[in-house]
Amino acid sequence: MIGRHLISLGALLAATPALADAPLPLSETEVAAPALPSILAPRERAALENRILAERLDTLIPQIMRAEGIDMWLLVAREYFEEPVVATMLDAENMHARRRTILIFHDAGNGKPVERLTVSRYGLGGLFAPAWNPDKQPDQWQAVAEIIAARNPAKIAINSSDLYQFADGMTLSQYDRFMSALPSALHERVASGEGLAIRWLETRTPAEMELYPTVVRLAHAVIGEAFSRKVITPGVTTAEQVQWWYRDRMMKLGLTPWFHPSVAIQRQGAKGMIEGEEVIQPGDLLWTDFGITYLRLNTDTQHLAYVLKPGETEAPAGLRAGLANSNKVQDFLTRAFAVGRSGNDALAQARADAIAAGLDPSIYTHPIGHHGHGAGPSIGFWDNQKADPRGAGPIRANTAWSIELTSYASVPEWGGQKVDFRTEEDAFFDGTTVRYIDGRQTEITLVPSD
Repeated sequence: MIGRHLISLGALLAATPALADAPLPLSETEVAAPALPSILAPRERAALENRILAERLDTLIPQIMRAEGIDMWLLVAREYFEEPVVATMLDAENMHARRRTILIFHDAGNGKPVERLTVSRYGLGGLFAPAWNPDKQPDQWQAVAEIIAARNPAKIAINSSDLYQFADGMTLSQYDRFMSALPSALHERVASGEGLAIRWLETRTPAEMELYPTVVRLAHAVIGEAFSRKVITPGVTTAEQVQWWYRDRMMKLGLTPWFHPSVAIQRQGAKGMIEGEEVIQPGDLLWTDFGITYLRLNTDTQHLAYVLKPGETEAPAGLRAGLANSNKVQDFLTRAFAVGRSGNDALAQARADAIAAGLDPSIYTHPIGHHGHGAGPSIGFWDNQKADPRGAGPIRANTAWSIELTSYASVPEWGGQKVDFRTEEDAFFDGTTVRYIDGRQTEITLVPSD
């Protein structure tokens, strides 16, 4: 079995001064305007990413293959056209597939470790054993066929799925080449690897969950800066300028946003969300949607801020009550999580409970991890609050989620105007309880006007 000697995350963090910051714990309470955690240099990031990847391959692959009843999994990627699963299996020095990269996992059973092979011209950081010598067999696909025939698997999973983009990485051209080379007697053994792809991507390991609070804290710290007088001068700064401040800040920190940040305004007497070149004014309710990628983990956060009018010391009671309503919807949703329950069923339960409590909810929660909108069952969509095929899959333990939703409420101080109280916080489901990774916003951030 190809692998690397693993040390604990704690030992790795203590190995060098730059990694000495202690991991943050999961927390239900969000720190207001938190300090920015230390950010690792590229070499240190790579070392940490590679060790976590090796651990995932060593421990997670056997679990999911046996759970899915698959004894061989074939993945194919091409340079600059990496499929979603292969992209997460490349070590930190191999940023792209090379030419055509083919990965094979084979579980021989009988307590033997899962074999990991790469049928390509280049190795992959010692994580996969090279299994192709072009001098002996010039045809790469024929080499694949010979490897498969020699192992005689009962099921050969390939990534093909009409429903999930994460499990649809086998392109038509590569499928045709593969099937042409594969002995015809084995054709009926080819099956979808949809379950494997989803499980690989959605499952969070203990080492990843030690890192995740710090990753989310980074995002919270940057949002805290954005919603402050460091960035916003009421009467001068526009919503668009705050959006681009995020991008500038990320570049300077050496971090990557996985989508262009959103900033918008809700204002008394104005309909809906105001964006773009609109100047932020005292009395505005600000909203942001911001996410980063760091150490191969993603965040997705939506927070609210209020720009104080001269003489004010807190947001109007109606706005504070509106955020509290969204917190209640969060509670109804997180209580609806159960292993094996579908995303659709969790949506229906949470909506029913929230509506019975007199709330006006819209829930559009999604998994998060290797991707911002991650693999696994969705729990509602902003444009569909009913059952959806993408929400039919089961909720599983050891998965991370963006608890994304809103509730609508009339604000008395704004003449009964209906306001949208959007919120989004990252959380972890351990199979029993949903816990926030770095807390959740329960109080509207205040931006002074003078």
